[in-house]
Amino acid sequence: MAKKFTYKGKTIEEMQKMSLSELAKIFPARQRRSLTRGFNDQEKLLLLKVKKFKEGRTKKPVKTQVRDMIVLPEMVGLTIHIYNGKEYIPTLIAEDMVGHYLGEFAATRKKVAHSAPGIGATRSSASASVK
Repeated sequence: MAKKFTYKGKTIEEMQKMSLSELAKIFPARQRRSLTRGFNDQEKLLLLKVKKFKEGRTKKPVKTQVRDMIVLPEMVGLTIHIYNGKEYIPTLIAEDMVGHYLGEFAATRKKVAHSAPGIGATRSSASASVK
């Protein structure tokens, strides 16, 4: 039997029924401070897009550049396209992402993948045959 997800003793259904002020009380300090200050215009727009998508009033995917938005319980189950500075990364919001920031799930840097050194890169490559 799979273990039921809980966040500080609360299930996702209980968290969805909570108000933002009650939810802020169980979040860590940085998220609590962000929630008590209120949402800015871009964050309000994102929440409106999420609400429209969940109600089925729009079929467009939810795209956002608001990387500092906290993942709220009402976002669970949606695929949100998060901007990483170059492209939108589709991210399925899972239950264990609640309380984190959206930007944590769309990396802005790629892993460096070096190939072989080029001609003239080292002294030993000067004697390499050129095909």
